[in-house]
Amino acid sequence: MKLSSQEQVESLAGFKGDDYLTTSFYLDTDKGRWTKKEINLSFKNLLSENRTRVDQKDISRGKKESLHKDLEKISRFFTRNIGSYKFPGLAIFSCTKQNFLEVFNLPDSPQSVIVFDHDPYVRPLSAILDEYHPIITLLIGRKEAKWYEIFMGEISVLENLITDVPSKVKEGGWEGYESKRIERHIAAHLREHFKKAAQMTFNFFKKNHFDWLFLGCKDEHCAEFESLLHPYLKSRLKGRIKAELNDSPNKVLKGSLQLEKKLKKEEEDETVKSLISELEKGGLAVSGVRDTLKKLNRGEVQTLVVTRHSAKAGKICPKCNFIFLDELRCPSCQVKTENVVDVIDEAVEVAMEKNSRVKHIAPPSKLRRYGNIGAFLRYKV
Repeated sequence: MKLSSQEQVESLAGFKGDDYLTTSFYLDTDKGRWTKKEINLSFKNLLSENRTRVDQKDISRGKKESLHKDLEKISRFFTRNIGSYKFPGLAIFSCTKQNFLEVFNLPDSPQSVIVFDHDPYVRPLSAILDEYHPIITLLIGRKEAKWYEIFMGEISVLENLITDVPSKVKEGGWEGYESKRIERHIAAHLREHFKKAAQMTFNFFKKNHFDWLFLGCKDEHCAEFESLLHPYLKSRLKGRIKAELNDSPNKVLKGSLQLEKKLKKEEEDETVKSLISELEKGGLAVSGVRDTLKKLNRGEVQTLVVTRHSAKAGKICPKCNFIFLDELRCPSCQVKTENVVDVIDEAVEVAMEKNSRVKHIAPPSKLRRYGNIGAFLRYKV
């Protein structure tokens, strides 16, 4: 299936292999950057390395058999599908002993990796989703308007509006009276056209709940049209793109993605800046792995902020599912903790379970000085 929603990630994160490990497989399959031969070689090397890892693991024979069967399933899927595969990334999650298998087509290239853990390694999926906002791009002119829906690098036409606005005409008349009357008549029709387009945009928002609105419009009309937008839309209007109504969808998509990338970088920079500011004044924020995990366990985290691709081994309590950096026993229930491959991934899962937001920050950023992880808090104990 295609990765498209946070609900998919949350559902996947909820799977537990119980006594058996789950295999999480990610592969960069971007044929724009790699040849088919290079992708095949990368896959074979990854599979070979991890077959050896399974053999070297200090686990029971049954668990090893389950992991080897996971790798066999992944190999069969790859061999059958890679020739016609068109997505830049592939993710497969398997736990043979629990009869569990999920395949995701990814719109972005992940780091190629295989992870064996008690539950699916979902952090790369969360990071990919965090890259994208549901966007409506509206192109509007004197007589026509066209709405495009853009999400995860894809574009589709939502609606097209054509209004009978009179063309600009100059006529004479006594002291220009007739010309002014015609101008007022045209202006009234044009305003009605803009009002209808603004209302239709608000209707799309109520139905689709997009995050950002991009506008393609001539400078002479933008101010008037924007004044007619609902306040909810004005707060989501993030910029203009250079596009005409007769431009191809691919050109509209290219301009929209360029603006999205710029806004996303600004959004990440502002998130880190706000976090550091809150930390420096001793406000509702925390940083570093140990302290952030402590706040997550207590349910105090409003927004978790992590650096992409940063990882840290850690511990988890098998009874209460609290996560720690290096606690040998859970301070809450005194049960012996178990090792986890990446406690940052576990933190992302805990945040989702507790309805906290997760923001992924692309390196390099100033978040590195604070342990590559931090959080805005709901309250402070």
